[in-house]
Amino acid sequence: MVDLRRCQILGLAGTTVLAAGGETAGALPVRDLLDPASVHAAVGLIGVYFGVVLLIAAWALLGRLIRTPEPPAARDLLLVLALWATPLLLAPPLFSRDVYSYLAQGAMVDAHMDVYAHGPDQLGGPLADEVAPVWQHTAAPYGPVFLAVASALAGLTRGELPAGLFGMRLVALCGVALMAAALPRLARHSGADPAAALWLGALNPLVLLHLVAGAHNDAIMLGLLGAGLVAALGRRPVVGAVLVTLAALVKAPAVLGLAAVVVLQLRTGRRPAKAVLITALAAAATTVAATAVAGTGYGWIRALDTPVSPQNWALTSLLGRATGALLERLGSDLAPLAVPAWHTLGLALTSVLVAGIWWRLRPRPVYALGLSLAAVAAFGPAIRPWYAVWGLFLIAAAAPTTSVRHRVAAVTGVLALATLPNGGPADTAQLVLAVSGGVLAVVVLWQAHQADRAPAWGRTA
Repeated sequence: MVDLRRCQILGLAGTTVLAAGGETAGALPVRDLLDPASVHAAVGLIGVYFGVVLLIAAWALLGRLIRTPEPPAARDLLLVLALWATPLLLAPPLFSRDVYSYLAQGAMVDAHMDVYAHGPDQLGGPLADEVAPVWQHTAAPYGPVFLAVASALAGLTRGELPAGLFGMRLVALCGVALMAAALPRLARHSGADPAAALWLGALNPLVLLHLVAGAHNDAIMLGLLGAGLVAALGRRPVVGAVLVTLAALVKAPAVLGLAAVVVLQLRTGRRPAKAVLITALAAAATTVAATAVAGTGYGWIRALDTPVSPQNWALTSLLGRATGALLERLGSDLAPLAVPAWHTLGLALTSVLVAGIWWRLRPRPVYALGLSLAAVAAFGPAIRPWYAVWGLFLIAAAAPTTSVRHRVAAVTGVLALATLPNGGPADTAQLVLAVSGGVLAVVVLWQAHQADRAPAWGRTA
């Protein structure tokens, strides 16, 4: 029998074990990195994947509980989220080293360096040393709102790494809190179950693993986006446009939310020209003000085409590399153009898909926005597991059927297992250890399930 307390304990055990494993296998500071072949790193990697599988199991059981005639209240689900997230607060960064880039870029802004012209290598010092080599010479791809937050944090922590990491995680938690606050309201507007929306959109393992444990700034983007949509639904389009623009000035994909703000105004009877004008003026004023306050200038516009990792596993990147390799074998001089060509094709396909989504789903702007963000993540030039949360967040609030949620949940379970805790590429030995940790968790869960059933058989006999 599934009950809320069992879900709480199982999920807490999962995040506790994976946080403990992260102490030796996570994205640790350079001075604390262990040889992946060492015993401590191996045990940590097994522990992380053991914990991830427990967390996924707890989340799946909670989903079953939500579909019962007496599902837990929204407040109970928020308490579960807080409980599961607690062990991750003091854990080292997990599944990515991006948080070190955030801190270095914040320190650069605090030192009045142009983060849109230079990479962290220009900063030098301990913070720059923590940034992954592939991003050392890369300009910041983030908007002025996020860089202002990172700069303020750099000033408060004075370059102290532990304080900076904890501060950045608190910032991410604020974003997750905004997401959790917005989801029930968005769900009620869309005719969906608020509890199911919270389960899929906030308690999702990807949110805990990447937005909390990884401290990704996507949490701030989505939190502001959700708050902006709630304001627009409450017939406050100017406030909605301001908040959505702030979200886009963290990460650019959120700009699609302005379309939802316009559509929501049309539904109240406002004329299209006036709705577009109000939204555009609010967005422009917010952009000018935020950029002025941040003091970063407008270099963020040219930073929108910041190069992606050459080994990125986005669909268009994979197809581009395969095409390039084929052209090289054929002796063609066009091989270097294969990846850019596929990226351009992916952007064109995304534009067509987004236009089609909005044309067909105009009466459901929240759902249309969720699908649009999912398309941007799927067919863009770069993809990471946490990019899936962009669309998932709003699909959770507005999915028209339970089957849609089931399919999204299945994708979530796969993506939650797709990244090593140190954020780096996997070799064969690490894959074996990761699979071993996951299999061990499945065995333990199966044994616990059998133990639960044994007393019932005894009573029947």
